[in-house]
Amino acid sequence: MRARLGLVLLVALISACFPTRSSITVGLRFGFELSPVITRFEPDRGVAADYRVGDSVSFIISLTRPGYVVLVGIDSDGLAYEFDRVFLNPGTHRLSGPPGFRYEVRPPLGLQRVRAIYTDTPHPSGFVFRGTYSLALWDQQTSIYIQRSGSRVRDVAETYFYIR
Repeated sequence: MRARLGLVLLVALISACFPTRSSITVGLRFGFELSPVITRFEPDRGVAADYRVGDSVSFIISLTRPGYVVLVGIDSDGLAYEFDRVFLNPGTHRLSGPPGFRYEVRPPLGLQRVRAIYTDTPHPSGFVFRGTYSLALWDQQTSIYIQRSGSRVRDVAETYFYIR
C-alpha cells in the first residue's frame, strides 16, 4: 500500500511538470516581488487551445492598474520574439496586433508559450526579446527586462497554446 501511494505521488509530481489541456497558469517569480496586476491572461480560444498555421490569435488580458505590457512568445524550437509592446488602462483588453496587422500563427508546430510582462514604467530602451533561448534563459531575460525597466510595480503571467 505504501509503495502504491509513493508511485501515485511520483506520477502526480512528474505529470505536474508538463502542460496538459487542463493545466492552470501558475504565478511566476523572478527573484523579486511581483504585484497582482494581471488578473487574466489567455489566448482568445482559451488556454491550451489548438491553432493552425495561418490562423489569427489574440490574447485576453485583464489589469487592475494602468501600465506597460510586452507580449513575448517562445516556440517549440526555443525561438523567442515579441508580439507587441503596449500601454493599457485598467480593465479587460483583447490584444490582436498593431493597427492594420494581426498576430498570425506560424511554424514550427507544437507548444507556444506566451508571457505578458507588466511594468508601471515605459519599456526599457534597447532591450528586445529576440533569439533562441532555453526556458531558463527565457526566465533570465524576463528578469533582466524587469530590472532594466526600473519599475516598482511589475507582474508576469504566462499562457500557452498549440500550433497544429
